[in-house]
Amino acid sequence: MRILVTGGAGFIGSEYVRMLLASPGTLPTPPTAVTVLDKLTYSGNLANLDPVRDDPRLIFVQGDICDAAVVDQVVGGQDMVVHFAAESHVDRSITGASEFVTTNVLGTQTLLDAALRHGTGRFVHVSTDEVYGSIDEGSWTEDWPLSPNSPYSASKAGSDLLALAYHRTHGMDVVVTRCSNNYGPYQFPEKVIPLFVTNLLDGGTVPLYGDGGNIRDWLHVHDHCVGIELVARGGRPGEVYHIGGGTELTNKELTGRLLDACGVGWDRVVPVADRKGHDRRYSLDIGKISRELGYAPSVTLEDGLAETVRWYRENRGWWEPLKKPVAR
Repeated sequence: MRILVTGGAGFIGSEYVRMLLASPGTLPTPPTAVTVLDKLTYSGNLANLDPVRDDPRLIFVQGDICDAAVVDQVVGGQDMVVHFAAESHVDRSITGASEFVTTNVLGTQTLLDAALRHGTGRFVHVSTDEVYGSIDEGSWTEDWPLSPNSPYSASKAGSDLLALAYHRTHGMDVVVTRCSNNYGPYQFPEKVIPLFVTNLLDGGTVPLYGDGGNIRDWLHVHDHCVGIELVARGGRPGEVYHIGGGTELTNKELTGRLLDACGVGWDRVVPVADRKGHDRRYSLDIGKISRELGYAPSVTLEDGLAETVRWYRENRGWWEPLKKPVAR
């Protein structure tokens, strides 16, 4: 089994690569080769692959998923494509949407075209719960209408629809996963949990949007990757599967837990104006993946946050260089 992982030097993609290579005994068909295609933009980091960099099955290619020549070269001969590569930070999409549309939509189309041309066995498209917009009560099922509210989520919705269209038009073996908010080690420190933890560890303050009442479901990155692997190996072609963590918190509740984990008080919190178009609540129904594939989150939020804070505390050499201003 030869697997291409796009965005495999990013936060979630690198966790998936480490899982594939470091724990092959837990997989029904261990990979014979794992090729990582990553542009190494600000959030891609080769250090994320250090734990498996000496594995002879790992092949790294630096390249852009929008580069048709590079994509054609790396997709050829693959048995499966697991597509993580994306621009993913909502705030960045609000100030500049073009990179999000180019990478998330056109990049996905470039990959799909190559996979179709080469007859790749399965294409796993990794997406987000943000494509649904916001929900006041209840939880989204996989057939819920898409209603994205940010340029980021709109670009992901477009890429989801493209992937599913290639299944319906060409009969490609495509599956789509949509996840809730991820957290864990190796997450770039512009996202809320690593931003708050690293700021607090440095003696700084943390920003809290609006009234802090926005609600998110939190999913440990390892549980997410286990869910992706279940879908990659057993999901039905043309289907969407939700992967969630089962723990909803307001941003204010999450902030309180992070303050406690870092041993500091609310004097470190600075209220800031709410984000434009800020979705109030996300909530995924994970009944489908649970029934069909036996998925269940295994990392509790309490344990996962404690482990995450400990990791950032012990790995300053990884995150401190990333918090310096980045030229764009």
